Amino acid sequence: MNFNGLRKLAATASAAAALYAGSALPSLAQDAPPPTLNSGDTAWMLASTCLVLMMAIPGLALFYGGMVRKKNVLSVLMATFATICLLSVIYMVVGYSLAFTTNANEGYQPYIGGLDKLLLAGVGKDSLTGTIPELVFVCFQMTFAIITPALIIGSIVDRMKFSALLIFMAAWMLLVYIPVCHWVWGGGFLSADGVLDFAGGTVVHINAGIAGLVAALVLGRRTGYGTESMAPFNLVLTLIGASLLWVGWFGFNAGSAVAANSTAGVAMMTTQVATAMAALAWMFSEWLVHGKPSLLGIASGAIAGLVAITPACGFVDPKGALVIGAAAGVGCYICSTGVKKMLGYDDSLDVFGVHGVGGIIGAILTGVFAAEAYGGKAGLLEGNFAQVPIQVYGVLATVAWCAIATFVILMVLKFTIGIRVSEAAEVEGLDVALHGESVQ
Repeated sequence: MNFNGLRKLAATASAAAALYAGSALPSLAQDAPPPTLNSGDTAWMLASTCLVLMMAIPGLALFYGGMVRKKNVLSVLMATFATICLLSVIYMVVGYSLAFTTNANEGYQPYIGGLDKLLLAGVGKDSLTGTIPELVFVCFQMTFAIITPALIIGSIVDRMKFSALLIFMAAWMLLVYIPVCHWVWGGGFLSADGVLDFAGGTVVHINAGIAGLVAALVLGRRTGYGTESMAPFNLVLTLIGASLLWVGWFGFNAGSAVAANSTAGVAMMTTQVATAMAALAWMFSEWLVHGKPSLLGIASGAIAGLVAITPACGFVDPKGALVIGAAAGVGCYICSTGVKKMLGYDDSLDVFGVHGVGGIIGAILTGVFAAEAYGGKAGLLEGNFAQVPIQVYGVLATVAWCAIATFVILMVLKFTIGIRVSEAAEVEGLDVALHGESVQ
């Protein structure tokens, strides 16, 4: 072959190579770059984690502590603080792995995760979840896992043994919270079926509310319930606790965007307006029925609004948030007063009335008011009629599993170590009877 022939061959080869390279460029461009650490997202998630922890201690502890009688204040604070400590350890050891990982050889796991990250195996300093360190994500999710069982304390104050309480909290987190968390956020079957829960309407509030109702029924009424005054010890503490919960809830809801982005901004705004609307709705309802608006009522209404907007906060617009808040304020007020009185159960601090009912209202209305322009999902008002039945399905699945599992745990404890203090200890007060301390 002469020189001209070689030159033509080379030109042909070059053209072919260029054509191949050009055809390959689109596929290469479609390959997303690997996630990298984003300092802004990380800073926001660090702050959100601290805010959610503040919700539990001191927020929830003070909110509940102010509502019980003086002789039981310290027992409530102790129960809350000890629960946070115990469950933090359990979540680090096994909870995170079961909630958010799958066994490498099993693929899709609809009901529970795997043990690949037992004791946080493989979660190193430089491991990432999206654009934040995985350790930050673990700690953020840990705060959800520890406050959810702590909410149940409000339904069983004044009468549960401390030893039984600790065992119940550990068992309940592993058998109830962790599975439902996996179903919704860990890639389980509710997530696959399209259930919307941005920050914990089913995972946290319906779970805790149903468990609180079951626990109150199993334990029975407090000694003197209906015949003695159960007036709160210090509503100033309760308002301080409610205020800390409100502020901390921005970490709870806006933090669930897991990034410092526009979705976090949506969640922040919807959380604020729904909470304010629910507080007003409860206040005016109480004012209309009893003739006087109470501090305890407006604080309870605010918590009801926070609960109800939690599943919806990243999916709805501010107008939808107002309606959800109003529905929660009125609905939770009716359940926490009229319905509880009519049925006669002693849900001491209205965990079911506020968290259970508020969570159900919020979860279902998420399917009504979800706005595609805000959260990428359309609801009933935008023509997606199927979303409401899907939300109801998620509620029913959570209620069923939580009620059955909670009842079984309590029955096992009742017939082994016992779950209720003696009547003498209850009359004396749990502060002195269980902890040897008292408020002076």
